[in-house]
Amino acid sequence: MLAAKYISLIAQALQAKDWQIENTLKLFSDGATIPFVSRYRKEMTGSLDEVQIAEIKQLAAKYEELDERKAAILKSIEEQGKLTDELKINIENCLVLSVLEDIYLPYRPKRRTRATIAKEKGLEPLALLIMQQRTADMESAAERFLNDKVTTIEEALAGARDIIAEQINEDAKVRETLRRLFQHEAVLYSKVAKGKEEEGVKFKDYFEYNESLRRIPSHRFLAVLRGNAESFLSIKLIPEEERAISGIEKIIISRNAIHTEHLKLAIGDAYKRLLYPSLETETINWQKEKADNEAINVFAENLRQLLLSSPLGQKRVLAVDPGYRTGCKIVCLDEQGNLLHNETIYPHPPQNERSTSMRKITSLVDAYKIEAIAIGNGTASRETEHFIQKIAFPHKVLVFVVSEDGASVYSASPIAREEFPEYDVTVRGAISIGRRLMDPLAELVKIDPKSIGVGQYQHDVDQSKLKQAFRYGGRKLCK
Repeated sequence: MLAAKYISLIAQALQAKDWQIENTLKLFSDGATIPFVSRYRKEMTGSLDEVQIAEIKQLAAKYEELDERKAAILKSIEEQGKLTDELKINIENCLVLSVLEDIYLPYRPKRRTRATIAKEKGLEPLALLIMQQRTADMESAAERFLNDKVTTIEEALAGARDIIAEQINEDAKVRETLRRLFQHEAVLYSKVAKGKEEEGVKFKDYFEYNESLRRIPSHRFLAVLRGNAESFLSIKLIPEEERAISGIEKIIISRNAIHTEHLKLAIGDAYKRLLYPSLETETINWQKEKADNEAINVFAENLRQLLLSSPLGQKRVLAVDPGYRTGCKIVCLDEQGNLLHNETIYPHPPQNERSTSMRKITSLVDAYKIEAIAIGNGTASRETEHFIQKIAFPHKVLVFVVSEDGASVYSASPIAREEFPEYDVTVRGAISIGRRLMDPLAELVKIDPKSIGVGQYQHDVDQSKLKQAFRYGGRKLCK
């Protein structure tokens, strides 16, 4: 069973009671599924809905993973003979994976670094002298460490600074202080990649762009990341360097220090060479997770509203997939959405067959007793709507503009080929537009939600979270 501290954290996140979380997790351990728990065990969960139950499962898995990582870290440190009681308590009480990794960093098996090379040269005691900050003449102190591998005082001091820089990089308090600085005060900069001005014109708003990370909306952040991923933009996340280094100095340099010149050099090196690259990447990933959640929640809400749109009902519909050069594809559907007729008209340039097209539409409306017209909102939509509205029909006909996002995806899908094997993609797309007016939910469920076009950057966000939002009917995720 999950530890009580984790159960309380999950309860707080979901604004639920501890017993609700405990009972839900027990049901999962007995092999119950999310639909079963939400439908048939309401008395045990306190009527938690399916989204909350899915969140419990997800958060519990996250904390189980954290415990597994703790066990691996404790084993690693113990095998090194460096596990103290205090260190063990710090690891066991840690609740955040990034902080846990900070604690483990000094004990993590390392590749060969500048610091390890300096240690091999016997310079670790010199680094300790610098860290103690009580030796006034470091040059004289360094002279004692010259040997066949270290031939100059400056080489000795540089090696000692490398050791100190690595120690500072591995200091959990330093990393947490800088982590807060990056998250709350860093500025995101982007500029166009060299030679990509024309090719990357769709990202021109970000060719010379900067904005505080705290204030950047999720859609702009995801746009910049996409530009970077497609090699049109180069990005940097930069906090104020002076504040970062000053923050480290406050932690590392004692008030009664005698000699700090080399310690300050090591701090500057640690920040620029080790801490900054690591925390820049970590903070960008942290911000992306936040942006993903915001984008997914917007997408989920828009999808929910779209799926719950009121259907027109069982009426005969003429659907138009507008176009210029290739014409407007027209289909007539009966009350059940079955195809009665299809053809193409050319009311727009270059053909401009407006009179012929008007007569054809009037004839079809009369012949098939059409009660409503659905016009796709793509290319030539506005012109087609104006054209239709100028026609004098023999009886009242309702005219609607319908979103055609994803209609082309549906038209080329296996389900469309199965429904209409004898018709091409243009006819299938027009049929989908008409059916969306008649019953949006019944038609849209045939399309991958990512192709419906009700969100931004849905292809860039965490796909497992996006699927979770789809799975539960467009319900928002817990942040």
